[in-house]
Amino acid sequence: MFLKFKAHAGYWLARRLFHWSWFVRQPRGWHWLEGQFARMANLGDVGAQSFYGHILTFRGVGLGAREEGVRLLRLAALAGDGKAAYQAGAISLAGTPSRVPDPAEAERWWGIAAKAGHPLAEVKLKELAERGRSE
Repeated sequence: MFLKFKAHAGYWLARRLFHWSWFVRQPRGWHWLEGQFARMANLGDVGAQSFYGHILTFRGVGLGAREEGVRLLRLAALAGDGKAAYQAGAISLAGTPSRVPDPAEAERWWGIAAKAGHPLAEVKLKELAERGRSE
């Protein structure tokens, strides 16, 4: 019980400190922030999975960080997070070093994002349908 409270409190503080650029630039500060984000994401918090997944996917160092970011985005998308589902669709269409581009998977993710109310998901679904008709 106490450890869950500690994780929630640490995550709350980390999200606030994330906006302080001087803190983020400090190696020890950044390491602490990542620990808080990772702990909360591993506890299954959808918002933390989406947030930390975006950080790792787009700012992570190395292939392992990017793959972990994509995994977290997919978990958050499956839980109904529209922003994560949209990004999972974009990543699926672009492909990763370990996966080839997959328009069908992108369509599935963008469908989830559209149901969650993401504004660009419908546009991407229409573009994907038009692209499929022209090929």
